[in-house]
Amino acid sequence: MIDGLRPIDSLKPGMVAVVGVPSDENSSFLRGAAKGPARIRQFLHAGSMNMWTEGGLELSEEDRFRDLGDLKLPEGIAAIRRIEAATAALLERGVKVLALGGDHSITYPIIRAYAAKYDDLTILQLDAHPDLYDEYAGSRYSHACPFARVMEENLVRRLVQVGIRATNEHLREQAERFGLEIIEMRSWRAEPTLNLEGPLYLSMDMDVFDPSVAPGVSHHEPGGPGAREVLALIHRIDVPIVGADLVEFNPARDPTGITAALAAKLYKEIAARMLGA
Repeated sequence: MIDGLRPIDSLKPGMVAVVGVPSDENSSFLRGAAKGPARIRQFLHAGSMNMWTEGGLELSEEDRFRDLGDLKLPEGIAAIRRIEAATAALLERGVKVLALGGDHSITYPIIRAYAAKYDDLTILQLDAHPDLYDEYAGSRYSHACPFARVMEENLVRRLVQVGIRATNEHLREQAERFGLEIIEMRSWRAEPTLNLEGPLYLSMDMDVFDPSVAPGVSHHEPGGPGAREVLALIHRIDVPIVGADLVEFNPARDPTGITAALAAKLYKEIAARMLGA
């Protein structure tokens, strides 16, 4: 048993397991992302949309797909350790984990678990922010820092960042230090050439979108892509996606539900790509 999750005994290799990670204690500026997993599920099952993907997969009838519910988390460093341990336990069963955040700090412990299984992992990070601070507001585990931790521990082979448009001198120095591949939003083309390699981990920060498309995030950064541009990018991924996260959706800033609708659609489309559909 994993604290808070449904039983995992029936999970089989190749399945996609959805896990809510309701943590926002490492957020700066605003809290609220911890309520993201519950709101995404609420929207999915409220009757305004179905569980079919654009490619024709009906997730509610897919035997290779399970939603395990939300992790029960302590606070502080203990939460980071529990996220890593829970992810590792699922990977031991051969499943692929789709994590619903929560803020972006959850990615670091998840990737620590993945690095123990995959020594040649590539991360595709869709985000307005590099999240490469060495520390932020006195914390090395802030949601502004996860990819600095990932890269300094040599947990992945490549980190490809797409959609970046809020950076500074320190973050540019960090990117150069770690040898990152970055497509900033000012250089976005209709079909960015990514030349990805598998196995791939997809980290999807909802603030990559223009705020006019997804206002339900804590950090609004104008000048981002639209929904169809990002969906097209995800649909073009042609290497195995072994894991993913969907983070930084803040329902408190989404009174009309437009961001919840987009997050729910991404949930379905990312799960389908993880299943190879």
